[in-house]
Amino acid sequence: MASAAVCSPKQQQQRQEEDGGVVKIGRVDDVQELQRACVDDVPERYVRDGDDRPGGANVCAHAEIPVIDAGELRRGGGDGDELEKLRQACEEWGFFQVVNHGIDGELLDEMERLSREFFMLPLEEKERYPMAPGGIQGYGHAFVFSEDQKLDWCNMLALGVSPAFIRQPMLWPTTPAAFTDTLERYSAEVRALCHRLLEHIAETLGLAPGTFAGMFGDAVQAVRMNFYPPCPRPDLVLGLSAHSDGSAVTVLQQDAGRAGLQVLRDGAWVPVHPVPHALVVNLGDSLEVLTNGRYKSVEHRAVTNGEQDRLSIVTFYAPAYDVELGPLPELVADGEPCRYRRFKHGEYSRHYVTSKLEGKKTLDFAKIN
Repeated sequence: MASAAVCSPKQQQQRQEEDGGVVKIGRVDDVQELQRACVDDVPERYVRDGDDRPGGANVCAHAEIPVIDAGELRRGGGDGDELEKLRQACEEWGFFQVVNHGIDGELLDEMERLSREFFMLPLEEKERYPMAPGGIQGYGHAFVFSEDQKLDWCNMLALGVSPAFIRQPMLWPTTPAAFTDTLERYSAEVRALCHRLLEHIAETLGLAPGTFAGMFGDAVQAVRMNFYPPCPRPDLVLGLSAHSDGSAVTVLQQDAGRAGLQVLRDGAWVPVHPVPHALVVNLGDSLEVLTNGRYKSVEHRAVTNGEQDRLSIVTFYAPAYDVELGPLPELVADGEPCRYRRFKHGEYSRHYVTSKLEGKKTLDFAKIN
């Protein structure tokens, strides 16, 4: 496949500096610059092998993930009907869209606008916040660890939010000017939503509402903006490789009217069609371990579009690094086997962020064979 020479001197220098180190990632082009260069094809490193390509018979376009009304959950209306819907969504899907979640639509729109403005900046400006090879914070490509690894058609800005010690302030953009303040307000609202959702999820398991908050400590929160420019060959590439999340819960805000997220269910990929101002919630590996597999994390991926770009804003919410994870005793009963070992969340987090995205393979770390 033809490739345009869009690597900047800074990117080239980073790779040269890594030649004598541990991480050698090879040539990693900025996909927006590839798209702006009007290439008719995509570099070979982006081209997926046959079964890994999007489309085909294993896409189930007519199915839809559940929609949960958070307002009804708060009110406890319908004699627990909404709580039962949530239980079914967690047990059968591991994914749902949440409406009436309490986060102001204007704040969602502002966060989306500012994120998009950042990605529209010149490459030289965005490279003031570089993601180091093998790193997970800053601007660039995450989860790239080798020179022959297939790449995703996506540019990312990833930032640690909470606790304070995971932040790298030099990687928080100063342009657009309102970015940091808006992200602070947005992250506080999403954190509160995660707390409320975990209370309701605990209830669906017959646990006290404060179970997860009581054990998570100073919960870890990170945010990642994903920008997928139009791709000349969307049939050959992925915007984001199939994976599950290492979090307890993940909250995703996606472009209204631009579907790209797909969820794996019963061997088929189900598109997640955007609902205006709804947020997509999925369960992560940490919650699968805590529930002893009753609720499972689910593989998901992003596909690209030949005509339109797409933006998503993803918040990951997980236990503190020093929290020991393992199946809750209440969920290992009646002779049911314990399916996961005990470990510190920090151990799993290190394992997760130093592995390429490859389905649910990272969860093998926690399984008892």
